[in-house]
Amino acid sequence: MQRNHNHTTIVTIEKVIDETPTVRTLIFSDDRMSNVLPGQFAMVWIPGVNELPMSVMISKEPGKAAFTVRKHGPASTGLFNVKEGQQIGIRGPYGNSFDLKEGKLLLVGGGTGLVPMMRLLSFVKSTDDVTVLIGAKSKDEVFFEDLANNMLKNNPHKVIVSTDDGSYGEKGFVTDLVEKLVNESNFDGVYACGPEIMMYKTVRSAHSRNMFVQASLERMMKCGVGICGSCCVGEDLVCRDGTVFDGDHLSSNKEFGHFYRNKAGILEKY
Repeated sequence: MQRNHNHTTIVTIEKVIDETPTVRTLIFSDDRMSNVLPGQFAMVWIPGVNELPMSVMISKEPGKAAFTVRKHGPASTGLFNVKEGQQIGIRGPYGNSFDLKEGKLLLVGGGTGLVPMMRLLSFVKSTDDVTVLIGAKSKDEVFFEDLANNMLKNNPHKVIVSTDDGSYGEKGFVTDLVEKLVNESNFDGVYACGPEIMMYKTVRSAHSRNMFVQASLERMMKCGVGICGSCCVGEDLVCRDGTVFDGDHLSSNKEFGHFYRNKAGILEKY
């Protein structure tokens, strides 16, 4: 019997990995979620807490998937606190996916925005020349560096970390590295996920040089299926029309990188 992706499926957390003091990865068995495309997401229900959208993290084991969560608000903290053996509910997958080019690629991830970047890495060809940029506030918050290097061990590649405070890797914002790299080389595809200001600057840097660029947006989501309207960015609904948008589209969106909507749906400036 085929599963209805709009109905909640209950899964049991089998393993919890502490990535940083504020980030954990929760692994579970689910054939459908293990095969989602990079950029797609699930709506995750934490019993007694709330539901929130999550990118689906890859797992080394077939038939398994994961969610990598940073504790922040009540829902993400509730998911962060789920223990092995406890259950959560999942709807989806929802959304579109990245259009992966071939050749020289640049992947930019900030914080848990690295999750779709890691899934995207699992689709690159061994002949692709891949540069991965990882942005973090400090050394303690750097994760997935070893995973990215391991996934690209058969590719010509670079994995470069930048920290805001300079405690590890390059000092400064990851967007400074983006600007430097796109100024030095022409990339066949540039992909980004993370804080919106980071994505806005990445898209602007690549698009202004006529490079193909896509970003996976994150907005407040309540339904995940295009009904509630809480995830709108201009006339786009991130859950229905995205989460992945290309540079041409984003460059014409007057809200992207400038405004966001709070939980009440009120437009506020970044």
